[in-house]
Amino acid sequence: MSEALRDKAAALFAERFGEAAEGTVFAPGRVNLIGEHVDYNDGLVLPMPVREGTAIAWSRTEGGDIEAVAADFGEEDRFDAATPARPESVGWTSYVRGMVAEAGIPAGGLRIVITGDLPRGSGLSSSASLCIATGRALAAAAGTDADPVALAKAAQRTEHGWAGVACGIMDQMAVAAGQPGHAMLLDCRDLSYTLVPVPEGWSVAVADSGVTRGLVDGEYNARRAQCENAARALGVESLRDATMEALDAANLPHLEAMRAAHVISEIARTAAAADALRSGDLERFGSLLAEGHISLRDQFEVSVPAVDALVERLQEAIGVQGGARMTGAGFGGSVVTVMARDALERVTAEMGETLRQAF
Repeated sequence: MSEALRDKAAALFAERFGEAAEGTVFAPGRVNLIGEHVDYNDGLVLPMPVREGTAIAWSRTEGGDIEAVAADFGEEDRFDAATPARPESVGWTSYVRGMVAEAGIPAGGLRIVITGDLPRGSGLSSSASLCIATGRALAAAAGTDADPVALAKAAQRTEHGWAGVACGIMDQMAVAAGQPGHAMLLDCRDLSYTLVPVPEGWSVAVADSGVTRGLVDGEYNARRAQCENAARALGVESLRDATMEALDAANLPHLEAMRAAHVISEIARTAAAADALRSGDLERFGSLLAEGHISLRDQFEVSVPAVDALVERLQEAIGVQGGARMTGAGFGGSVVTVMARDALERVTAEMGETLRQAF
């Protein structure tokens, strides 16, 4: 998939500029298996890269401007690479300009053409994919190595400062440092991680709910603020250090108590899920996914009816050997499923043609 997308980017570059690109780069999207809304609470997460992502074809030019073409949108942008100005509204240009500013890679003048096959708003981290792909293009043009952790941190700063989303660093780390066929058990406190192979007989599939979600509507940032309020009330630096016993003994406001309960239990579920992955315990892994979705729906309140219905239908089709839950920040987006590989064809057939295409 990545090679085909890189070839597409190169062809689009030649079509737009009448010459061949010097090079192409790719960055995948990511699906989070479990560990939702805990990255900004210093917790544990278990994401993995997906096949789809963002490709950029690039060439160096004289002068100091970057000319960027978003081929899928039919839009273009031109700006000074040394001092990128903030766009008037948040969009794809915010991420490209932000990464140029935050990555600190002196690539000079460039022409870039961007294309991708990640559905926007699907919860598969299209923004992190665009940021990391931009960083990789800058590094390639500058002839330097693209350090994954440095790129991830620059991409997070871009989200915060250029897109107004107070996200954690899970998406960026999974995109920048993840490996195909492996889940990443990431400690968001110190960014240490372990790559855990997905067992041969397992299948990870993603279904789009059809509900496009957005993050810059206040809800995501509100959840983060509620978690921070809960941590202060519990006297800990972050909810990573909180316990259910301390929460039960505290008299937190209702919303803060629910948010904290989700985070504390989700961190424990993530550690247990990594163990289940290592041991190949598909039934245990599936039950943890189901528990996580219920917590996101009822305690963190970030799911929506269409996603809940899709999760329920998928869980019925999968049975006990696997599970389903919402993935991403919520308010729409995608559902991740884990099941035996030989069950995938049966499940997609039971779910109907729409879901077959979504998988």
